[in-house]
Amino acid sequence: MTDLVIIGGGPAGMSAACAAYESGISDIMILEREESPGGILKQCIHNGFGLHRFGEELTGPEYAWRYEQKVREYNIPVKTGTMVLSVSPEKKVVATNSEDGIFEISAKAIILAMGCRERPRGALMTPGTRPAGIYTAGAAQKFVNMKGLMPGREVVILGSGDIGLIMARRMTLEGAKVKAVCELMPYSGGLARNIEQCLHDFDIPLKLSHTIVEIHGRERLTGVTIARVDENRKPILETKEYISCDTLLLSVGLLPENELTLGIGATMDGVTGGAVVDGARQTDVPGIFACGNVLHVHDLVDFVSEEAEIAGRSAAAYIKGDMKKETEIKVQAGFGVRYTVPQRICENKDTDVFFRVGDVYRRVKMVVYKDGEAVYTKKKQKVAPGEMERITIKEDMLLDAKTITVALEVEQ
Repeated sequence: MTDLVIIGGGPAGMSAACAAYESGISDIMILEREESPGGILKQCIHNGFGLHRFGEELTGPEYAWRYEQKVREYNIPVKTGTMVLSVSPEKKVVATNSEDGIFEISAKAIILAMGCRERPRGALMTPGTRPAGIYTAGAAQKFVNMKGLMPGREVVILGSGDIGLIMARRMTLEGAKVKAVCELMPYSGGLARNIEQCLHDFDIPLKLSHTIVEIHGRERLTGVTIARVDENRKPILETKEYISCDTLLLSVGLLPENELTLGIGATMDGVTGGAVVDGARQTDVPGIFACGNVLHVHDLVDFVSEEAEIAGRSAAAYIKGDMKKETEIKVQAGFGVRYTVPQRICENKDTDVFFRVGDVYRRVKMVVYKDGEAVYTKKKQKVAPGEMERITIKEDMLLDAKTITVALEVEQ
């Protein structure tokens, strides 16, 4: 019997492990399917990590190394090259690796920190042939940054998520010509700083409200046809334009890696793609917690670490029998808000609620409603879907509450 098993050795898993250790739990096991811990950060060699957490700019590998050092200092074992096959509601983990074969671990608590994966071409149903030269942006990032291989020389990027924006800059710096970044929505899905630093600084055109309507080439990609889309996101075929290229990178969204979560039987949120959790990041299966990108997709790894520490401390409290359930308050999304995390609050204490908006809004108020009555407002000049927002629900707002709603009010 192991006190705590953490599935995933990326920034979320390592942060959760350190927080649990610092909360008095030393019998911890991290299971990681890659050959070394660090998760996606190993291939993110650009800077911009750690500003919130450490007050300085770090690259992805530097940020991961800080937590890897702590994990080693605390003597927390990490089983790398280990694939978890299943997790049961009774907290039994079945996994496999080349050394131990198939093995089972019983745990008092489990933290799910499996991260997310990219949406592939097959999910887009883009018409055309199936030539070589089409990659997800993350796959291209791994080729360039970790293997020293160039996917191509003339590039079109579909989608303006952060990885796509960063790869537009990276490919340009490596000598490729990025001809366009096409985005289906009328706004970018990435952080404002990435749009500025990765596109504007390199004069890379961003074509909003555009998508790819055909892929050309037999053995190798030779070009794509793009078109403007209307307000219903349907292509306007009269606006078709052909762009020659040998590489297409897809940055069309991230999907939380939740096959194991579904196997446990945890209730899922249809918007986030992750589990429904309370303020302690506990799912509705007792003793099973979730954090990081497997719960909902974050823009900044600093927030992943912060959320993982909540899960780590909460798992430690659960193992020690100190977890309290003082209330059951539903947290829900109101006008302009796509989702909230957590989806419920079970403790009467200050709770940070993370949320994303559904569109670009200017001059707005973020409003918290307690059972329909506004109890808190915060003004903001601009909010966008590409940047996660947070609001703190104070303890006094929770007294006798049944529902907390987070919504936007747009100033006229």
